[in-house]
Amino acid sequence: QEALLTWLVQHVTDEGWSRVRQEDSPPRIVEHPSDLIVSKGEPATLNCKAEGRPTPTVEWYKDGERVETDRDNPRSHRMLLPSGSLFFLRIVHGRRSKPDDGSYVCVARNYLGDAVSRNASLEVALLRDDFRQNPQNSVVAVGETATLECQPPRGHPEPTTFWRKDKARLDLKDDRITVRGGKLTISNTKKTDTGIYVCVAANMVGERESEKAQLSVFERPVFVQRPVNQVVLVDESLEFRCQVHGDPKPTLRWKKDDVDLSRSRYEIRYEKDDFVLRIKKASVSDQGTYVCLAENRVGKVEASAYLTIREAPQFVVRPRDQIVAQGRTATFPCETRGKPQPTVFWQREGSQKLLFPNQPTDEDGRVSVSVNGELTVASVQRADAGYYICQALTVAGSIMAKAQLEVADALKDRPPPIIRQGPSNQTQAVGGVALFRCQASGDPEPSVTWRKNGVSLLGKDPRFSLQEHGSLQIQNTRLSDVGLYTCVATSSSGQTSWSAYLDVRDSSDLIDFVSHNSTIIPGPPSKPEVTDVTKSSISLSWEQGPEVGSPVSAYVIEAFGQSVSNSWQTVADHVKTAEFTVKDLRPNTVYLFIIRAVNAQGLGDPSPMSEPVRTQDISPTAQGVDHRRVQKELGDVVVNMHNPVVISSTSVQVTWTVENPSQFIQGYRVLFRQTSGLPSPGPWQIQDLKVASERNITLSGLKKGIVYEIKVRPYFNEFQGADSESMTARTMEEAPGAPPQQVTVLTIGSQNSTSISVSWDPPPSDQQNGIIQEYKIWCLANETRFHVNKSVDATIRSVVVGGLQTGVQYRVEVAAGTSAGVGVKSKPQLITLGAELTDIITGSEGNNSISDVVKQPAFIAGLGGACWIVLMGFSAWLYWRRKKRKGLSNYVLHTGSLSSMRSQSSEMRLHLRWLKSTTKELYSAQMEIGSIDLVCT
Repeated sequence: QEALLTWLVQHVTDEGWSRVRQEDSPPRIVEHPSDLIVSKGEPATLNCKAEGRPTPTVEWYKDGERVETDRDNPRSHRMLLPSGSLFFLRIVHGRRSKPDDGSYVCVARNYLGDAVSRNASLEVALLRDDFRQNPQNSVVAVGETATLECQPPRGHPEPTTFWRKDKARLDLKDDRITVRGGKLTISNTKKTDTGIYVCVAANMVGERESEKAQLSVFERPVFVQRPVNQVVLVDESLEFRCQVHGDPKPTLRWKKDDVDLSRSRYEIRYEKDDFVLRIKKASVSDQGTYVCLAENRVGKVEASAYLTIREAPQFVVRPRDQIVAQGRTATFPCETRGKPQPTVFWQREGSQKLLFPNQPTDEDGRVSVSVNGELTVASVQRADAGYYICQALTVAGSIMAKAQLEVADALKDRPPPIIRQGPSNQTQAVGGVALFRCQASGDPEPSVTWRKNGVSLLGKDPRFSLQEHGSLQIQNTRLSDVGLYTCVATSSSGQTSWSAYLDVRDSSDLIDFVSHNSTIIPGPPSKPEVTDVTKSSISLSWEQGPEVGSPVSAYVIEAFGQSVSNSWQTVADHVKTAEFTVKDLRPNTVYLFIIRAVNAQGLGDPSPMSEPVRTQDISPTAQGVDHRRVQKELGDVVVNMHNPVVISSTSVQVTWTVENPSQFIQGYRVLFRQTSGLPSPGPWQIQDLKVASERNITLSGLKKGIVYEIKVRPYFNEFQGADSESMTARTMEEAPGAPPQQVTVLTIGSQNSTSISVSWDPPPSDQQNGIIQEYKIWCLANETRFHVNKSVDATIRSVVVGGLQTGVQYRVEVAAGTSAGVGVKSKPQLITLGAELTDIITGSEGNNSISDVVKQPAFIAGLGGACWIVLMGFSAWLYWRRKKRKGLSNYVLHTGSLSSMRSQSSEMRLHLRWLKSTTKELYSAQMEIGSIDLVCT
């Protein structure tokens, strides 16, 4: 039994196993797991399907370690599906729990063996929050390229980037916009590109937005109006204007010679859209280059203009009246200044001859003008007496000054003798010797006499003797010799005296006499020069003489006046400076002056005599007016004109002040002339102010926007004084009151051309109302989108206007503009491009249509035919008249019939003349067009 059981078990079991093995198969993976990238917390499945007999069991391994599933731990988030796939309820990825990411394989087993799948990676998707590089705010100018950099945050898989502008996804269809590697580039930027830009990074985890970046597209500053060069006179006001557009609004400032201008010296302000620099009173130092500088965040531009300052001529040294003896030389200085340097010339009153510096002298060579404007009259003759006028001229104005030359007799009006050194006070002891000096000079040689207490001295006492050079010596002095001793120098021209006191004491202890030493007294000062003259005063200046002895402490001035006295008079002493004004002189009197210096040793020798000078005349009574005095006094009146004040576009107020006024002045003559808008200055116009006490007048009825030169002149009846310095004023401008003239419109090129040429002449000069600054051209169509406008500088007289549309009718108008605005437009000229068109020309009245019609070929042909018919009819009529006259040849013609024939003959001549002129015009028109060969015989 036991053996049988063993055999059965053995045989049955072996037989059964043999049968199973023939039907079973080892495991085989038919579906391998694939790599997965899954977001954290999301479900995921790793597929794995195996076949085999018996059905294999499946296990999962991660990184070589067996994976725990819900079959091992019901709480596990990993489930082993019946198919063998591994299902994750949620992907775990973090520090607290074991992460699910790794390399997975599935293993299928049965008793026949096991099978291993391919490795499958499970990765957890990641997208961080922080961008590696955020875009930054950017500012660019219109037309520039804008770039916004962006590096997305780290993530897995690598995130893709795109851009949003103002919360909307940026359209990349625009060729100007490109995105490469997260960097956004916008070329040729426009104002519409301004906005808020955000860089967006995205992967399967989601999206991340960068920080916001502001892109600002601004406009560089662009000049709408540039400052223009200007030329003005000193003390005139002026303005520089500039206008600039830009975004953001540019900041503006003015510079001169690379230095910013301060508002304390200059007036700088905005006037609407203009940035204005105003100088109220221009000076020479204001000349230079002025720059308007505009700057904003994206650019800087500047425009410059040059200011030229003209300074009206002014006298530095005026010529003064002179009294010169015959045969002597007269010199009249005339020094001027101005900008540019004035041209100085002289003219003798009543003569048309002008004397210029370095000009060859006249025939006798006595009159000449030096380079610095000084007039010299050599070997003065009686005929040279009169008034001489110095005139200075520049583009900024002119001035003039008169000086009188009086010729004195060489033997007459000689000054009295001069005592160079006179006696000095002294004290002598009884029995001593006293010596009084007296050195006199003059022409003729003077004689010297002495007086004691006013009584002639010489010849009465042998102790008194006259020494060489006129000195008085007293020997053996006595107490009775005490007194005042006077030296008198006498000649035919007058006498001069000098006194000194002698004191005689009986004790030698009282002697207090210091002998006079002429070597230590001060030397003579220079010749005194006259610096100013009025009716009762003369101003003098001089220079100190050689320094001898002690320093000069004061000066003494002596004067000799014709018709005042026949001797020299001390008119001033204790004068501390080298200039002095001598007062209380007689009017209309000739004076001579000498100066002496004083020091501790005494009174020095006299200076050379001054030139004769005449004080001004007082106003004579109304009766018996001396015309010579009237002319002289009017010549001394100085009129100082103030800057004219412009009141309106047609009126200017003129004011002035007067130096050295005279009762002769009846009124003032205001002269003015136009200096702009004409090829050369216009004629002087005159407006008199007949009230001598008033100092202002308003000139009205002036032209608009015109520069006028103005000056003022005092007058008395037919006599006139010196003109004031000329000044200029420009009346206010207005827009031109008339359109441009001779407007011509021409087509250019072929019939399909889109350009025309427009030319014109300025408006009439009397209607320009100022300085033309620009011309505006309008090409207006029925629809505004076809309009074309253009502006050109005032120097341009023709322009090509392009960009017009063919087949569109345009109205072409032209207008001139001043600083006050644009004036009247010209009459519209109609033109259609693409049509057969010659040219359109308008005159000042715009009526040349007749000449246009006459030039048409059809009109010329028709008129030529009509002319031919008239000529044929006229020939037939002549033939008929001649035949009729033959029939009447045997009869005597009456006077009435003859007159009738003559009248008819005159009519025939008139018809022929009209035909001839018409034919000539037709031929001229035919030659211009070149389309008809018209021959009239």
